Amino acid sequence: IKFVPTNIVYTMNVEKIIKTNAKLSLTKQLLINLFISNADIVERLALLLKEHEISQPQFNVLRILRGQKDTAINMADIQERMIHKKSNTTRIVDKLIEKELVERCTCPNNRRKVEVFITKNGLDLLAKIDPELDKEEKEITKNLSSEDKKTMIQLLEKLRESNTKQ
Repeated sequence: IKFVPTNIVYTMNVEKIIKTNAKLSLTKQLLINLFISNADIVERLALLLKEHEISQPQFNVLRILRGQKDTAINMADIQERMIHKKSNTTRIVDKLIEKELVERCTCPNNRRKVEVFITKNGLDLLAKIDPELDKEEKEITKNLSSEDKKTMIQLLEKLRESNTKQ
């Protein structure tokens, strides 16, 4: 991991962004910067997906199902793979069924278990979104070098790791 010298002056520090005269600790600056960056990215991606009339959680479910390669998956496994673990997966899947992007079926081995799979419409929609998403992701990260990206990934994983050991 490369470390940046502490004497660098940033063009737009977090105090200016949130319009405070208070001197914030490094920890507060870091977390507020993460919140602001996350909100910006989420908003940009939400706008892109809105053009296709789906939400980010719906998109997440579609990508999970596409990754199954023609194999159905149960609701608990979808929930476990969701980025937002507290999402109401049943409601999300119901909306995707209404849009004919996924279908639900009863598991042949356990009739109490419901499984979900992506339809051709769902795959077609993802094929349409993928190049737009790739372009937007490149635009979002255009000021970062490959090394910057690797460093950020390592640091974010380290941050997440410290929060899962509680």
